[in-house]
Amino acid sequence: MLLHIPDILSREQVIQMRAALDAADWTDGRETVGAQGARVKRNQQLPDASPLRQQLGQWVLSALAKHPVYHAAALPLRTLPPRFNRYAGGGHYGMHVDGAVMALPAGIGQLRSDVSCTLFLSEPDEYEGGELIVSDTFGEHEVKLPAGDMIIYPSSSLHRVAAVTRGIRVGSFFWVQSLIRDDSRRQLLFELDTSIQTLTRTGADADALLRLAGVYHNLLRQWAET
Repeated sequence: MLLHIPDILSREQVIQMRAALDAADWTDGRETVGAQGARVKRNQQLPDASPLRQQLGQWVLSALAKHPVYHAAALPLRTLPPRFNRYAGGGHYGMHVDGAVMALPAGIGQLRSDVSCTLFLSEPDEYEGGELIVSDTFGEHEVKLPAGDMIIYPSSSLHRVAAVTRGIRVGSFFWVQSLIRDDSRRQLLFELDTSIQTLTRTGADADALLRLAGVYHNLLRQWAET
């Protein structure tokens, strides 16, 4: 499921975050990937140990905690703390697939990457190029969103970031281990959940809604992994 989730951050939150990031010390993004990724990755990142990365990551997590569409779509069980990257001067990231298993901080275990998330922090007219391009069985999908909006997609997808030929593209990215490992099941649950919410707002039959809600929760109970 490739899903655009608008308004994760407000305009004011984006401005505050960008002010901090524009003054930050960045490092070579190849330091955080293996040999295969390093061959195709040309960008900058905040160092993992950076206090600013930890502070801004908490801002992102706090915003996500208040966003019902994100929770309905991702059904998060574990989340890797958000990272931040910067593309400029031809920076790009060639076609790759995200690692399947990632270490959580402070040695508290590991995370299976089910859902990849990119939160845009630059407006589309601030830079040329820089599209996130996700490949699936229906072809390639180019994504370039307003600042504060986020795209989520299966971590198993091949994807790349096109070269930034003008301006600067800044964003946050992170991975989620979902309660539902299988993307097709996650999508079915999301569609069922959003349909129930729509029917509730339109005053549909209460007994039918109750049965639908039961179907949703029983499927979630059957498929969830904790």
